[in-house]
Amino acid sequence: MATVLDSLAVPRSSALPSSAFAPIASSPVCFLSGRRGLARLPEFSGLKIQPSLASRSVAAAGRSSRVGRRVGGVVCEAQETAVEVPAVIDATWQSLVLDADTPVLVEFWAPWCGPCRMIHPVINELAKQYTGKLKCYKVNTDESPSIATRYGIRSIPTVIIFKSGEKKEAIIGAVPKSTLTTSIEKFL
Repeated sequence: MATVLDSLAVPRSSALPSSAFAPIASSPVCFLSGRRGLARLPEFSGLKIQPSLASRSVAAAGRSSRVGRRVGGVVCEAQETAVEVPAVIDATWQSLVLDADTPVLVEFWAPWCGPCRMIHPVINELAKQYTGKLKCYKVNTDESPSIATRYGIRSIPTVIIFKSGEKKEAIIGAVPKSTLTTSIEKFL
């Protein structure tokens, strides 16, 4: 199910009152520098719905009524629910993948690959869904080309499932979660 979020156009920092940049509660603060000086911006670490400070401040300052009608926004504050798929390099390949006691899913990717960015959230969901049954790792083919060469990776993203140190199945391309789930279920 997809949700569409509306966007908010915020005028330059010099047009906003300084209260729009005040940190929320005890959130860490980052700074944005520009020609007109430094502006304090709140830093967030997860997702949560919260009334938009900028919308209220902008509306109060007499700016566009379209901006002032915005009811709330999405604020990042729930990172503890995210699962970060760890990276594997040449030095850790044997111990983490080949010697694993459970099946292992390995995503071969590169930072410049658009389809790789599309499949990252799917791999993260699978890592969370199969916690304790399946280990998930990722290999940056630019940083560990020898692993990619050893397994004949010619296209990325490629997902390989290993069981007992053996390559069992390879899935090439940014495929739907259901395709990966079907492959995983064969080896659990």
